[in-house]
Amino acid sequence: MSAPDAPASCPKQMHFGPCGGVEQGGTCEVEEFACVFLETPTVRWPGAEAALPATEPTSPAVAMRALIATRQIVVADFPARALDARSLADCAGALAGRVDAALAGDSGRSRVQFPPAYRAHLIREAGLAVWTGLNCRDRNRVALEGELAGLTGAGASAVHCVTGDHTLTGGRPDAQPVFDLDSTELAALARRAGHLVSVGESPCTPPTDRRAARLAEKVRAGAEVCFVNHAGGAEPVRRFIGESHEAGAAPVFVACVPVVLDRGSAALLRSFTTLVLPEGFLEGILDAADPHRAGLDATTRLCEELLQVEGVAGVNLSGGAADGAEVAFAEAMGVVADRLGLNAGGAASLPDS
Repeated sequence: MSAPDAPASCPKQMHFGPCGGVEQGGTCEVEEFACVFLETPTVRWPGAEAALPATEPTSPAVAMRALIATRQIVVADFPARALDARSLADCAGALAGRVDAALAGDSGRSRVQFPPAYRAHLIREAGLAVWTGLNCRDRNRVALEGELAGLTGAGASAVHCVTGDHTLTGGRPDAQPVFDLDSTELAALARRAGHLVSVGESPCTPPTDRRAARLAEKVRAGAEVCFVNHAGGAEPVRRFIGESHEAGAAPVFVACVPVVLDRGSAALLRSFTTLVLPEGFLEGILDAADPHRAGLDATTRLCEELLQVEGVAGVNLSGGAADGAEVAFAEAMGVVADRLGLNAGGAASLPDS
């Protein structure tokens, strides 16, 4: 596989852009200039053969594929404090048996975290399946290949491949960005390593008319699941799934649903790049007499609406807690999952890795 040259002015050196960080006006998330991919035709993945796994699928990947084929799933963002094994175990305990997997990535406010494979090991040891987020910001190709091997040993159920936010936008601007690969190239590596591979796509982020085409190339590279980033409600998700099918992409779609319980979690959600929420969503929660209850109700309703959309295979409870409220936030996500009742019989036992 020979990747095209990266546009010289892309701060992330992306080959298969644009990323999900394009501002609503079309500017780059890092610099005050138009994203270089806005006027560039969608870059094609060079060869469908790259999508074929070079090794046998991992048993956790096989188990997660089988579960998705059986029913809709609930994945929850993992709110534990960075570098805190006790917080990690407590949050896993609040979610185990209630959600189907924890999406354990990293956030802009917590750049320094346990390595993905070690974190996956700890979460799985606590009894919770792991959908591991892996970014290209901090690791070159060799390091990413090492993490993918480690995630096989740790028993990760799936790998979520992201390019990652630039270091200038997070809590460690002193760190040098790497971006040896981008999310599409990482998806191919992860699929060849035998993992179930997911990617994200942002229907409401410019260029909106080419987001489905970009997803199609990620699928050709090896992605099997698409997390549809916050798009403003059920109708935009329905429209994006239709556009993706027209572009030749039919992955499993998991819709992201915001979880807001108080002003702290709302502030974290607002830090997400190009956030698009249903009209009045935040106001209806924060202005309520009991924001916690209002947040649980609003999240549950939106989940139910999205799960009715044809082609939606599950939801991702998305967001994070205010400092010190991580376990309570995990418990709240567990309450939403309980209400949805998709795994009323209990979570499936974890497969051997």
